[in-house]
Amino acid sequence: MVGLGVAAYQTIRWAEGPVIPAQERPPSKIIVIPDGSTFQFVASLLERERLIKSHSAFVLLGKSQSVDRKVHAGEYELSPAMTPAEILSKLLSGQVVLHPFTIPEGLTLTQIADLISQQGVTDRAEFIRLAKDRAFIASLGIKAETLEGYLYPNTYKFPRTVKAREVLVAMVEQLRQVVGPDLLVRMQELKMTMHEVLTLASVIEKETGAGGERPEISAVFHNRLKKHIPLQSDPTVIYGLPAFDGNLHKKDLSHPSPYNTYRVRGLPPGPIANPGIQAIRATLYPSDSHSLYFVSRNDGTHQFSATLIEHNQAVEKYQKRPFRRASLPHM
Repeated sequence: MVGLGVAAYQTIRWAEGPVIPAQERPPSKIIVIPDGSTFQFVASLLERERLIKSHSAFVLLGKSQSVDRKVHAGEYELSPAMTPAEILSKLLSGQVVLHPFTIPEGLTLTQIADLISQQGVTDRAEFIRLAKDRAFIASLGIKAETLEGYLYPNTYKFPRTVKAREVLVAMVEQLRQVVGPDLLVRMQELKMTMHEVLTLASVIEKETGAGGERPEISAVFHNRLKKHIPLQSDPTVIYGLPAFDGNLHKKDLSHPSPYNTYRVRGLPPGPIANPGIQAIRATLYPSDSHSLYFVSRNDGTHQFSATLIEHNQAVEKYQKRPFRRASLPHM
């Protein structure tokens, strides 16, 4: 009997150890535990993948801690150098693998949905549905028709196949973290709502990729708003088109859309993209420029003008003259 007891003790001690000693530095494995898995299934999976020595010993370990059905489903990175107790602790705490994905500044809601779908983060259709669901939007404390503009561009980390609701909540919460008390006070000073700030910031974001220009772009739009001059922003027109072929045509500038800032004075009804913090800060802190116009220099930057005469000269220099040169026959 004593011999049997010693043998049993030695077996337990053996089963409690790692499959491969840590000093041998064995590679980790990615294990997926399906939703609703029993503890017996998990133990069998771990034994089959040679992450534990004994299915039975692992089940006993789980029973000693009353953990049946408490293992979180998901994707785990586990090592044969971990002890069964360490593996169980990780499974119970839900330390699943987190996959990073980056949302660049200036993407629309639909473009974000496409990106996260391509990366296998969450369901595209559900993401878009919730982002336009009035009840869900209201539950986040937002007064808007959609979450366009409220999805903060950043690098996020989520487990594989996370729910769309969790992704949206995280992105909105990140916006709240970034727009701190100082910026909220500044909004009050300018008598602008969060929705108005995000709307103008989204237009600034789409107008230029040159970060240093954003305060100047902002000044142009603020000056136009004060003088009740239409913003005349091409990106807002494009956003309101039912279809866009990549080229903005003259007839598009007459398209009857509330986002057509050639026809409608003031800000469009809402954001046309999701702006980053630089565009938001530029909205709240425009330069002290008196410019009312800007035109592309065709190198990613813009020429700014305070008068229409100056603007027309800039258009001639940077837009019309180069095209005329390009159309001349080569000698």
